[in-house]
Amino acid sequence: MYESMLNFPGSLYGQFDRLRRELDDVFGTAGLPSGIRSVAPGSYPAVNIGTTPNSIEVYAFAPGLDASKLEVTLDRGVLTLAGERPSLLAEDSERRQANVYTQERVSGRFKRSVSLPEDADPEQVSARYRDGILQVSVARKASMQPKRIAIQ
Repeated sequence: MYESMLNFPGSLYGQFDRLRRELDDVFGTAGLPSGIRSVAPGSYPAVNIGTTPNSIEVYAFAPGLDASKLEVTLDRGVLTLAGERPSLLAEDSERRQANVYTQERVSGRFKRSVSLPEDADPEQVSARYRDGILQVSVARKASMQPKRIAIQ
């Protein structure tokens, strides 16, 4: 009985959900991060970050970019990825005549910063862009690696 109330298009719960979404749109809370480590939906580029025993690996998914226009910097433990993604819309003269109904592809300048662990070695960083994926590899300091101590 209750399950059908949740799925019925005009149900009371559906109306509450619609009202919540409309209030989020009005007050601008829909795109805000929900936690300290979360990122707002639609942040560009999307990243995957992981570690190996010897390095920290960052993968940024950014297809359609010119690798020469990407900027990767590492300053005080913060890795910053910056660049610009060109718009697919026509030039200004044609853009005035075109009606855009939906634009889901992110375009324009972007900057994404990631805080790295304290054992990141800023002297050993490499980056490469291939098939729309920017891979940044940061070596971990050997002095910070755990050491196995022999028992005699």
